[in-house]
Amino acid sequence: MNLDPGEAKSRFAASRVARLATAGADGRPHIVPVTFAVDGDRVYIAIDSKPKRSTDLKRLRNIAENPDVALLADLYDDDWSQLWWARADGTARILTADAGTDWHTPLARLQERYPQYVDDVPQGPMIEVTVTRWSGWAFTDDVKLLA
Repeated sequence: MNLDPGEAKSRFAASRVARLATAGADGRPHIVPVTFAVDGDRVYIAIDSKPKRSTDLKRLRNIAENPDVALLADLYDDDWSQLWWARADGTARILTADAGTDWHTPLARLQERYPQYVDDVPQGPMIEVTVTRWSGWAFTDDVKLLA
């Protein structure tokens, strides 16, 4: 059954990880797992110090070319009656600590969720997604699984 926007947002916000989908000007999709924090209808994603090949990340280049993004959180279980997914569609922008943006509020939200960010503070940049649509789906007993 389709989730109402409030339930989709609640399930999404409670998830520990999501997948960020971006596409550049060429329309080619790119998807990566991300840690995140929800604050109202904004989702914050830090670019942290975990090993990466480069700081010139495809997700950041894509957002600069095309700010339309989607985030997906889900629960898979072998008991299919537990399945659900929640999606946040929105517009992204790249925040930097020196750009006069509110860096401290997003960082505090991320540190509340992920204690790792207290000792290893993300130096940026950070992605801010303004969510324009929350949607989702969850299994219910009145949905029949195909054999």
